[in-house]
Amino acid sequence: MDSTTPLLQPAAKKEPAPSSHGGGSRELEAILSDAAAPWARRAWEGARVELPLLLRVALPAVSVYMINYVMSMSTQIFCGQLGNLELAAASLGNTGIQVFAYGLMLGMGSAVETLCGQAYGAHKHSMLGVYLQRSVVLLAATGVPLAVLYAFSERVLILLGESERIAKAAAVFVFGLIPQIFAYAANFPIQKFLQAQSIVAPSAYISAATLVLHLLLTWLAVYRLGLGLLGASLVLSLSWWVIVAAQFAYIVTSPRCRETWTGFTTQAFTGLCGFFRLSAASAVMLCLETWYFQILVLIAGLLKNPELSLDSLSICMTVNGWVFMISVGFNAAASVRVGNELGAGNPRAAAFSVVVVTSLSLAVAVVCAGVVLCLRDQLSYFFTGGEAVARAVSDLCPLLAVTLVLNGVQPVLSGVAVGCGWQAFVAYVNVGCYYVVGVPLGVFLGFYLDYGAKGVWSGMVIGGTLMQTLILLWVTFRTDWNKEVEKAKARLDEWEDKKQPLLED
Repeated sequence: MDSTTPLLQPAAKKEPAPSSHGGGSRELEAILSDAAAPWARRAWEGARVELPLLLRVALPAVSVYMINYVMSMSTQIFCGQLGNLELAAASLGNTGIQVFAYGLMLGMGSAVETLCGQAYGAHKHSMLGVYLQRSVVLLAATGVPLAVLYAFSERVLILLGESERIAKAAAVFVFGLIPQIFAYAANFPIQKFLQAQSIVAPSAYISAATLVLHLLLTWLAVYRLGLGLLGASLVLSLSWWVIVAAQFAYIVTSPRCRETWTGFTTQAFTGLCGFFRLSAASAVMLCLETWYFQILVLIAGLLKNPELSLDSLSICMTVNGWVFMISVGFNAAASVRVGNELGAGNPRAAAFSVVVVTSLSLAVAVVCAGVVLCLRDQLSYFFTGGEAVARAVSDLCPLLAVTLVLNGVQPVLSGVAVGCGWQAFVAYVNVGCYYVVGVPLGVFLGFYLDYGAKGVWSGMVIGGTLMQTLILLWVTFRTDWNKEVEKAKARLDEWEDKKQPLLED
């Protein structure tokens, strides 16, 4: 990255490459290249072209993540009807063991997002299928040690301090999730492969249909066949495999993927070391962000009044999680749009996409934050009763609003980083901001200054999330996009020649 050239500096004069998006993207580059037109007019006309391209990816992506979230939550609800022990076991398996694998696999699958996005923009369509297969091979290999971890989850949970009774029940649930690991290994590369081509709606339709099937099969397994925790988790694994099979069937049969999927190839087993570097950086970047707020909840459990702290924080984190799904959709759109335009050699369009998607996501986040502040005194009653919890949640709502606003920007910038291939750089930023500054500052304010949950959250938001967002904003908006186009071309050329990828230092 070069942080000396402003985001909106005109690119060097050259003939833009044809875009895989057809007229829309070519029109955008032409509008932004018209130096004779006033900037306000170029911005307005550019937004008119860019918004449909962004929303075509963002809206279905939000639906996919929301539906997948509901699928896991519905499994917990079914298990909860069996008893408190079963609810605790399913919750622990889903939010503990399973979330770790989900974050790792989703992060590693983001390597496909970088390479497929840029290759599609550069019209190297046949390479998309190769990248997809390489990623599936790599993620499947990663799934083997994860399966071993799942198999020994009872011992792991006991070592982490869980009671033997809950750990044993959770282990039964987790055992049924082993097939889900390998569904993840196929699903996330397939999902990113389709997103790179702005094909997202089919995944949303498939997920919605699978959710209906999942609810029916879970009811049948748990209540009619009496299979309990194991039956519920096996149905969840089956549902993920249904999603994988349906998406792959779409790829094989759809005319839209005819050029990007040309069949299985032995090239999938070449260049895996270089692919692993990018995949590992992607996984670290995402996992460090995912674990950060989980650490917040764990720290809250050590405060003087842990029950009240955990109740209020869990309500706020649930609200934050739902709104975060919207930002994740914009994250996908940012990654796709930036990757496509860099691959197509359109630096102006890539830079403008960053401006539009960041502004749009921020506007949505500000509206959500305003709603939270207006409902701060009633928010907890959507989840539970009790005046003490209501007062605690109301007290935390200003911090929740700040977090929502920051999360309206930060995930989008992470999507830009994925589109450009900056995962390793962002991973370093996350380590420094989150774990060197944010966590210690939160502990200091929460424990030593005795501000409780509010202090822990304040320190982690101000010291970690805000600092990380400001750094990513500075780097992104000072990037030389002409050089990013050159790097994208070099990266694709090297991968096509079966060499190592050109990664950010």
